[in-house]
Amino acid sequence: MAFVHSYYSLRYGTLSVEEVVATAVKQGYKALILTDINNTSGVFPFVAACRELGIQPVVGIEFRRDNQLLYTGVALNQAGFQELNIFLSHYQLLQEALPDKPPAFNQVMVIYPFALGTSQALQENEYIGVRPHELNKLQFSNLRHYPDKLVMQPVFTYENPEGYALHRHLRAIDHNILLSQLTPEHALNEDAAFLPANQLRKSYERFPSLISNLEKLVAQASFTFDFSSRKNKFLFSATAYDDKLLLEKLAQDGLRQRYGATHKVARQRVEHELTIIDKLGFSAYFLITWDVIRYSMSRGFYHIGRGSGANSVVAYCLRITDVDPIELDLYFERFLNPKRTSPPDFDIDYSWDERDEVLDYIFKRYGREHTALLGAMSTFQQNAILRELGKVYGLPKSELDALVANPAAGANQNQYTQQIFRYGKLLTDFPNVRSIHAGGVLISEQPLTCYTALDLPPKNMPTSQWDMYVAESIGFEKLDILSQRGIGHIKECVHLVQQNQKLKIDAHEVARFKTDEKVRQQLKSGDTIGCFYIESPAMRGLLKKLHCDNYLSLVAASSIIRPGVAKSGMMKAYIQRFHHPDKIEHIHPVLGEQLKETYGVMVYQEDVLKVCHHFAGLDLADADVLRRGMSGKSRSKQEFQKLVDKFFSNCREKGYPEAITREVWRQVESFAGYSFSKAHSASFAVESYQSLFLKTYYPLEFMVAVINNFGGFYQTWVYVQEARKAGAMIHLPCVNHSLFTTTIYQQDIYLGLVHIQNLEQQACQRIVTERLQQGHYTSLEDFIKRTQITKEQVEILIRIDAFRFTGQSKVHLLWEALYLLGHKSNLDAEAVLFQAPQKHFHLPSLTYTLVDKAWDELELLGFPVSLSYFDLLKTKYRGDVLAAAMAQYTGRKVRMLGILVTTKQVRTIRGELMQFGTFLDTQNNFFDTVNFPPSLKDWPFKGPGVYLLLGKITAEFGFPSMEVEKMDKLPFQEKHQPATNLKLADIT
Repeated sequence: MAFVHSYYSLRYGTLSVEEVVATAVKQGYKALILTDINNTSGVFPFVAACRELGIQPVVGIEFRRDNQLLYTGVALNQAGFQELNIFLSHYQLLQEALPDKPPAFNQVMVIYPFALGTSQALQENEYIGVRPHELNKLQFSNLRHYPDKLVMQPVFTYENPEGYALHRHLRAIDHNILLSQLTPEHALNEDAAFLPANQLRKSYERFPSLISNLEKLVAQASFTFDFSSRKNKFLFSATAYDDKLLLEKLAQDGLRQRYGATHKVARQRVEHELTIIDKLGFSAYFLITWDVIRYSMSRGFYHIGRGSGANSVVAYCLRITDVDPIELDLYFERFLNPKRTSPPDFDIDYSWDERDEVLDYIFKRYGREHTALLGAMSTFQQNAILRELGKVYGLPKSELDALVANPAAGANQNQYTQQIFRYGKLLTDFPNVRSIHAGGVLISEQPLTCYTALDLPPKNMPTSQWDMYVAESIGFEKLDILSQRGIGHIKECVHLVQQNQKLKIDAHEVARFKTDEKVRQQLKSGDTIGCFYIESPAMRGLLKKLHCDNYLSLVAASSIIRPGVAKSGMMKAYIQRFHHPDKIEHIHPVLGEQLKETYGVMVYQEDVLKVCHHFAGLDLADADVLRRGMSGKSRSKQEFQKLVDKFFSNCREKGYPEAITREVWRQVESFAGYSFSKAHSASFAVESYQSLFLKTYYPLEFMVAVINNFGGFYQTWVYVQEARKAGAMIHLPCVNHSLFTTTIYQQDIYLGLVHIQNLEQQACQRIVTERLQQGHYTSLEDFIKRTQITKEQVEILIRIDAFRFTGQSKVHLLWEALYLLGHKSNLDAEAVLFQAPQKHFHLPSLTYTLVDKAWDELELLGFPVSLSYFDLLKTKYRGDVLAAAMAQYTGRKVRMLGILVTTKQVRTIRGELMQFGTFLDTQNNFFDTVNFPPSLKDWPFKGPGVYLLLGKITAEFGFPSMEVEKMDKLPFQEKHQPATNLKLADIT
């Protein structure tokens, strides 16, 4: 019997729970007590590992306040575990320090440290722990006279000397100090290496009562947890039968709304799905999801339903999703079949500014005792490891940066880096910080403290201490409530169109959008900047290569753009087969038969299942486990490897040539980890169509919405250029027209005050609020009086020309502001009975050009508005070829001029760097470049600016780009420096 820490004792423990248990078995232990520090993250993996290796699991928590060990709680059963969780959660959620003494537990044994131990006032369930190195002290302590209150407490944290060294590194990282600065006060445990069980027992032989007391404790402890039962909320209404009837009612109502009363296929499909949903007991899960959607729709929130649950016609009828599974031929068994024990996966996306309202409803509707966000575990990875360990060894920042940038460089090979690499390898994938899952929410039948202590991260909502893998292993299914900026674009655009054009739009009329000819042409042209998921250079190129003008093609494109598909070569194969279906040669007839819709190429997760099932003979359940393993959603490497072996052995039994089997496996392996389910891609495509419709018919409002939601593939200036290209008049921020965010008045777009760098948010809000309440500002003096703004903030506003309504030059306004703010009494409305007229003054002639103005805009906004980037160039040259004419020069070497928009860096098979560039020409049209390693080495990108490029035009499936031979950034005109030697006294 021994107490142990796992690596879930963050930045302290050195072994996974599986390693802890395996080591204990090897050392001869029959029982093990896991007491990680202030957390329960490892409890259930620990219990599972103990059961697998035939050792008794006992669980508890070691409570510490900073580095001070207060006491250890050992649960006698599940009720005791809940007591510990309630106690720890109380202080975690209030963010208060743990008390010196715990409350009176009923099913928990409390063990105090020997150093703080006293035999007086100990309760029946309280003991004093004695560690091996404290046995000699006990011999001379008064505590030896109270043997009934003493218990042996060996606590193992590492296995061997290397483990101790790793423990030291973790403690130094935790305290952000050098290794040489470590002391026992930093909770450094110098006597916590695993001892063989017989050796440990022998060391306590002088005090047999300590051994027997621990044996009694362990004999009382029992943790008989049921991993297989479902932990989610069982019922939505009063009984399971009521849930069944309610779901049937809602599904039938939705069926009539979605398909009409006479759609035979839809009716049969709904009846079939309802039968399986009821049989598997998932009615409550569907109803809870429906309830969340019902609430959000009542608030007018936009949502997108995704996940495997989008394969369900019932989900479509409940308006959980807007994907029609019948239209897309999505088979129900992908997400739910009689063999599946867990409910379907629903991912519900909301706008970034509405998600927290939905979460607040869920917590209040289902109760904080039964609702929590799902935790996640942030692990040590290479760059963070190198930086953390580098600091432990005292490396200066310059050497740290060089080490992270190129660990293999010769200059980074020395005695310190050797140690860093050694322990960095051991630390890889260690838990580092507990965090929050991107959107997972747990709604439980029993209070969540039956299973976990709760944290309170920045979201200010209780969060489980374990992650999605543990949740799934113990019978929880999460509901994903996610946020994304794309929905914000759609929501705000609809609002702006109603406000600006007095038109009411229903952005959910997706069926109409799919058949709209203008929308189809917009999609085919690749003019999709700002549109959800289809605006990146790679995606726009793919749309053009596929001549994509319909929903089904867009669904496929949304999946094949994923990294694994492109890397495996299947994206290129798909495009080739799309254009030449008559020349397809399948590597095996089964693939041709099962993947007809996608030309024999795996495009969706369902295709992986089809290949594994029909080609390799795995049943659908095993095929899905294999897919999940490749996508990183399974932690059982042994189970995964068994299925890989089964894949190959089945293929050998079927007599397939080894080369064909390996090629099919290569495609499966490279694809499955990055693929989408077809329903998932279809959900993305629905949102893409919503964005695309709005961009096609309301481009100005749409671009303002994209700018205001600060989300998209590109920087703000690119969307500003798109709005200008669509016919907008772009205005600099103005104190009399701008709001905090960007606004539109007919064709005029005023940039928001939020875009002005170094302008304080509080000042922005005050400017807008004062104007809306009291009317427009009449002068600079009026503005300063009403806002009481500082000189520095006024200067920023003047430089960005936010007072142009006055008709005065910036130089004049700067001097006026200096005069007004230099004489505070002139601005104090209560200091004088009558306001004296403002003193007029004259300034000498100062030079301030359009170029100076553009430079101010570059500095304060990040991009010019009054002039284009091209107008700022010293040269008048604008290139020989424009983007619109590139295809005409295929195979020829040309010179082009473009503003750098974005780059993407990749490595070749040889590990060399190459980049893809995207540029805008003088007509605001995009063009793309490929910069291969030799060219990139001699002619690298040099940051934002306008580039002159020389290269050959190539075309792939009608989509042109430039293979760059040489390029360089062109110089801008210098900013004029006006006279700065004037003093306030010079004003006359």
